Amino acid sequence: MRKDGFSRCAERYIGRLRGEGRHATAHVYESTLRSFTRFCGVSSVSFNQITRDRLRHYERYLYECGLKPNTVSTYMRMLRSIYNRGVESGNANYVPLLFHEVYTGVAVRQKKALPVGELHRLLYEDPGTERLRRTQSVAGLMFQFCGMSFADFAHLEKTALEQNILHYNRIKTKTPMCVEILDTARDTIKSLRNRLPPQPGCPDYLFDILCGDKPRKDVRSYREYQSALRNFNNSLKSLARTLKLSSHVTSYTLRHSWATTAKYRGVPIEMISESLGHTSIKTTQTYLKGFELRDRTEVNRKNLFYVKNYFVAK
Repeated sequence: MRKDGFSRCAERYIGRLRGEGRHATAHVYESTLRSFTRFCGVSSVSFNQITRDRLRHYERYLYECGLKPNTVSTYMRMLRSIYNRGVESGNANYVPLLFHEVYTGVAVRQKKALPVGELHRLLYEDPGTERLRRTQSVAGLMFQFCGMSFADFAHLEKTALEQNILHYNRIKTKTPMCVEILDTARDTIKSLRNRLPPQPGCPDYLFDILCGDKPRKDVRSYREYQSALRNFNNSLKSLARTLKLSSHVTSYTLRHSWATTAKYRGVPIEMISESLGHTSIKTTQTYLKGFELRDRTEVNRKNLFYVKNYFVAK
């Protein structure tokens, strides 16, 4: 058994992921391999070094470094995935319950949503500058698109919008989605619309968040998106400070706030799950029923009305 067998197996798989354009997943595997290699104190890891004792010590080391349970679980599942590939290829011995004593689950955490009063201010109170108004416009559209994630929003292409309905596949799960455009969103869509002509072999994005000058699977596209996400989250923090909000705000706050607003209004969990594009029973904790587009549109419209008119109603 090679002294660098585990590292070589991991590097081959990381290369395959990058070749498929799955740069985010490749990054997680790469970070895991780098962390575990550093912990082992070697330049390359062998399959023989993956033992129950070493995994337990590594888990303790990760917690001592301040990592949260779900992050520790991610690292352990990445190691397990590579080890299993080694077993399948005949390069590693099968060891029953090798990862049984370390945490590989998913801790269910309470998602942080904004109180409706702060959500109203975030989406509708004038922040005073054009830069923050643009951030507010993007946040408003994400909320009006049924709590769309920033990844899905940034990667929407012009072909997704057809006859006032958005058709797209979620970046994270590939789930097919459709969202009807509310009347209140039309002017904002026009103001944020990308007006540059498409470039050959590159995506023609609907909004001017990503440049659209790189092929979809190019690693530069992944890096550009990561930069755009950081910039948007920083702008959201600036917007929240300017509006004197006490809550922490990120791109995912909008998604959680949409779901929480719907739940508060008594919308069935099945409808919320489908509107968010969840597919896993672990994520939704319920059976996903099929709802008509007009039903989801009505939920979306009432959610927006509730937030927009919150202070008026009081």
